Amino acid sequence: MSSIITNNSAMVALQTLKSINSNLSDTQNEIATGKEISSAKDNSAIWAISKVMEADVAGFDAVSKSLAVGEATLGVASAGAESIVETLKEMEGLAVSGGSETADFTKIQAEMLQKVAQIADTIEASQFNGVNLLSTAGAGLTVVSSVNRVGTAAATTDTITVANLDFEANIDTAGMTAITDAASAATAFGEIQVMLTTALAGASTIGSAASRVEDQGVFVSKLSDSLKSGIGALVDTDMEAASARLQALQTQQQLGVQALSIANQAPQTILSLFR
Repeated sequence: MSSIITNNSAMVALQTLKSINSNLSDTQNEIATGKEISSAKDNSAIWAISKVMEADVAGFDAVSKSLAVGEATLGVASAGAESIVETLKEMEGLAVSGGSETADFTKIQAEMLQKVAQIADTIEASQFNGVNLLSTAGAGLTVVSSVNRVGTAAATTDTITVANLDFEANIDTAGMTAITDAASAATAFGEIQVMLTTALAGASTIGSAASRVEDQGVFVSKLSDSLKSGIGALVDTDMEAASARLQALQTQQQLGVQALSIANQAPQTILSLFR
C-alpha cells in the first residue's frame, strides 16, 4: 500500500543515515584525538584498566626521580669514600717511610696531620642535598625503588636502604699515634691498616648500593615504557583502520542521502494515478 502520510521507505532510509552519521562522527573523533577509547562511555572496562595503568606510569615516573636523586647521593658518598681510601694509602706510605731511624719524623708527622685534616674535610663535604653517609651527624639513605600492584589490591612501594657508614667515628684519624720515631711509625702503620680496611669495606658497600640503584633505574625506565606501550595498545586509534573506515562511512553517507532522497520522492509517483 502506498501512502502520502506515512513513508516507510523514508523512515528506514533516515534511520540508516542517522546510524551512518553517528559512526562517522565517532570515527572522526577517534582520528582527531588519536584515541579509540577516550572516556568511560566508549568502553568502561578497558577505560578503567588504562587509568590504573596510567596511575602506575605516574608512580614509576616519581620512582625514577627518586632513584636519580639516590644515585647522585650515593655517587657523592662513593667519591668521598674512594678519596679517603687514597688518602689513607698515602698515610700508609708516610708511616712506612718513618720506619727508619734516619727519617725526618717532624716532617712526616706534619704531612700526616695534613692528611688527617684532608680526610676530615672530605667526610664533611661528602653530602648531597643534606644527606651525608660518611658523617656521624648524617642519617642513612632510603630510596623508593618500585611501585607494586597485585590483582585488585592497593599498590605498594619498595625501597632501597643504605645505612650511614659513619667514617667520622669508624676512621679515628684524630686518635692516631703521632710519629716521633721508628717505633711510633710502626704503631701508626698498624692503626692506618685498620682504618684502611674500614674505608675499603665502606667504599665497597656504597659502590654496591650505587650499582643496585642504577640497575633499578634502568629497569623502572623500561617497565614504564612497557606500560605506556600497553596503554597505547588498549586505547589508541589504529589510524590505518580508522582511515579506511572513514572513507567507507563517507561513501555510505552519500548513498544514504541518495536513498533518502529517492524515498522522499516516492509519494510523488502517486500523482500519476490521478492523471
